[in-house]
Amino acid sequence: MSELKKYFHNFGYLSLQEMNFTDTFDTQFEHAVTQYQAKLGLPVSGKLDSETLNQIMLPRCGVPDTSPTFHEISHFAYFPGQPRWARTMPITLTYAFSPENLIGSLSLPDIREAFKRSFARWASVIPVNFTETTDYGFADIKIGFYGGDHGDGEPFDGVLGVLAHAFSPESGRFHLDAAETWAVDFGSEKSNVAVDLESVATHEIGHVLGLAHTSVKDAIMYPSLKPRGIKLDLKLDDIKAIQALYGSNPNFKFSASLESDTSSNQAIDLRDKRWKERSSGG
Repeated sequence: MSELKKYFHNFGYLSLQEMNFTDTFDTQFEHAVTQYQAKLGLPVSGKLDSETLNQIMLPRCGVPDTSPTFHEISHFAYFPGQPRWARTMPITLTYAFSPENLIGSLSLPDIREAFKRSFARWASVIPVNFTETTDYGFADIKIGFYGGDHGDGEPFDGVLGVLAHAFSPESGRFHLDAAETWAVDFGSEKSNVAVDLESVATHEIGHVLGLAHTSVKDAIMYPSLKPRGIKLDLKLDDIKAIQALYGSNPNFKFSASLESDTSSNQAIDLRDKRWKERSSGG
């Protein structure tokens, strides 16, 4: 129980003031479980049922899910203060890979291509372009693979568990756990604990741009990803969230599949004028 309490503290459901490292299922812990279930789209029972425990066991992003200061709208959420890259539209952000913090199991060209596709997904829906640079020191977004305690107060935990984390705007720090079996092709990577690099990259870029976690399980910004799982397509929840921060890419149009997307477990009326005005105004 004490380990579970540490887990809920790490991901934003128990404050230090509420922490009680005993094995007692106390009122604070029950409230944390209830919050976790609601945030992750699970049946809300306040109990450590099998569905909740299965969710806890899944590999996930290291960014906390929630806090009293998170600004949450509908299913998606932002960081405290709703930070974004405050530059004149259209924005161009540069990104670079740390030359000292790479992995040997994947070639740099394969890593670069996976990230290029991930950045392009977000660029397709907002007026933000991403350009790779070799000047790591001056890049807006700094990407690297790190092991264990790497100096940012958020140590990695080895295979599975926490896969990666990224910081809110305009930090640009983007860290992946070097201990993972990162893959760009499950056809050639047979490990049962392999993690799809492109899926994780797409998720963490959402954090770099200012998105926190959502409760929509199919969305990119949902916090967990199963080993050998692939999640690449931005869902309506992701698009609404990011366009509310940056506006829409002028070339973006909602597809029929997005307009009928009910992955948030409720019909979303795209004709809502207030939403359209808010998204187009940035």
